[in-house]
Amino acid sequence: MKLYYKDLGTGKPLILLHGLFGSSDNLFSVAKELAKKYHVYVIDERNHGNSPWSDIMNYDVIADDIKEFIEDHALQDAFIVGHSMGGKASMKIAQKYPELVRKLVVSDIAPRYYAPHHQTILAGLNSVNLETIESRTDADNQLAAHIKDLSTRQFLLKNLGRDEDGHFKWKINLSVITKQIEFVGAGINDSEVINTPTLFVRGGKSDYIKETDEPIIKRIFPNSTIKTIEGASHWIHAEKPIEFINLILEFDSE
Repeated sequence: MKLYYKDLGTGKPLILLHGLFGSSDNLFSVAKELAKKYHVYVIDERNHGNSPWSDIMNYDVIADDIKEFIEDHALQDAFIVGHSMGGKASMKIAQKYPELVRKLVVSDIAPRYYAPHHQTILAGLNSVNLETIESRTDADNQLAAHIKDLSTRQFLLKNLGRDEDGHFKWKINLSVITKQIEFVGAGINDSEVINTPTLFVRGGKSDYIKETDEPIIKRIFPNSTIKTIEGASHWIHAEKPIEFINLILEFDSE
């Protein structure tokens, strides 16, 4: 699959991978800072943003997509930074294709299984009647019946676009994501050790990486470090971008 991407900067290649319901736009401010040192590629993963849609959605095919991207762009020793779903995808890439990856930064996700927990968001997105809304405000009002938090709604509504005829549409493949949502929580095969140098970054206010996750992280990623950014929730790159960028740069200077 040929993925949509933006690239900026010069230097060694660094790939940024967004999380579920996200896109390359979510990480672009981080990309601009990292582009002072790297040639940064900010990718829309399949069924997200401006990348193609597919009926298949799992970490194996996402890893294959990124492998194809790396090969198409002749990237050597890629440094991959992934948030949440993108972090799980980066783990799978390093597990399947270790020769392609120099280092990983995994933002606020562990390699274990996570039970489905996006049902409210999916219910809200599926409740929006694209045929009747006339504005983003209309969409927000319908979404608010399910999702009370304004910042969450604003993030989700970045996925609202228009087709060639000017009608509203979702940029994400909402139908497939809804049907296959369990893939997001899938664990990484813990029988295969990943020796790629890896930095796990967790938010101090997030429960996505718990102390009980440290043994499985160390077992699968023996060459890993775990750092905490205090005051950050799951959206580390948005809430504490300077601290997040500094950790990435420090990790790659070691």
